Amino acid sequence: MSAVIRTDGLTKRYGRVVAVDGIDLDVPEGDRFGFLGPNGSGKTTTVRMLLGLVHPTAGRIEILGHPMPKAVREALPHVGAMVEGPAFVPHLPGRVNLSLIDQAGRGGSRRTRARRIDVVLGQVGLDEVDSRAVKTYSLGMKQRLGLAAALLRKPRLLILDEPTNGLDPAGIREIRDLLIELNEQGTTVFLSSHLLAEVEQLCSRAAIVHQGRLVAQERVADLLVPTGRVRISTPHPSVAQQVVGALNGPTMLDADGGRLVVHLDGMTPGELNNRLVTAGVTVDELVVERPNLEDVFLALTGRRIDEAELTAELEVARDAHG
Repeated sequence: MSAVIRTDGLTKRYGRVVAVDGIDLDVPEGDRFGFLGPNGSGKTTTVRMLLGLVHPTAGRIEILGHPMPKAVREALPHVGAMVEGPAFVPHLPGRVNLSLIDQAGRGGSRRTRARRIDVVLGQVGLDEVDSRAVKTYSLGMKQRLGLAAALLRKPRLLILDEPTNGLDPAGIREIRDLLIELNEQGTTVFLSSHLLAEVEQLCSRAAIVHQGRLVAQERVADLLVPTGRVRISTPHPSVAQQVVGALNGPTMLDADGGRLVVHLDGMTPGELNNRLVTAGVTVDELVVERPNLEDVFLALTGRRIDEAELTAELEVARDAHG
């Protein structure tokens, strides 16, 4: 499968500060790819280099097979992007803003413009408010309009920076469903986000950056492999502990009333369940323990992402940029 995004040793320095340090990305066509990192990790700088908005200090970038930023005119007509919040003319309606954006870019047919604007406004749920001035839009509505602008040319590749910022849970789910639908129709989605749960639900692969360096790049399913432990709920905890203690392999890690944690050490969950039931232990629940993406991030970087803090910082940054 061909790569729609490929970087080799991508580096960006600002004086003595290394914002991005030798990042190698490989995003296959058709992927839903999550790009995760806390504020200050080099995430947004990387995205801006991918789009030719910032020139790298060192390293190589290819977008859709084209070297960047040298071939920006060949690559970008096939890329839809929303970076650091969308910027619009505030006193003009959403529909007019989309028309201006479409006119400014290459490859947008004037004959099909009105129809394409109708389609994207419907896709992001703004078709009933498109005549209102953008200055009356909420933050979430502006995010939706920014996504609509990114979709105008039916891009092969979508590069999105925090696309669900400002949306309520229902809006987040709508955008997630839309991105999945677009991906199933052939669009590759590259999603830069600090929302770990969102990436976990949406993306098939993910990269994690920390202090400018890439610390992981795997299929999400591989990042979330089982821990080898199971959690058991039973009304017979003392008998269950005796059974586990007599087995060759599994060990009891924790016991709190009727809730037990057992390390399997090679035994399957089904086999352990069978041993317990055969010994007369009622098993109300036996759950294979898996990490979530936040657990993985914490293990790799040694820090936990404070989503509320980062959202506030992102809003301040957007306000500073108008």
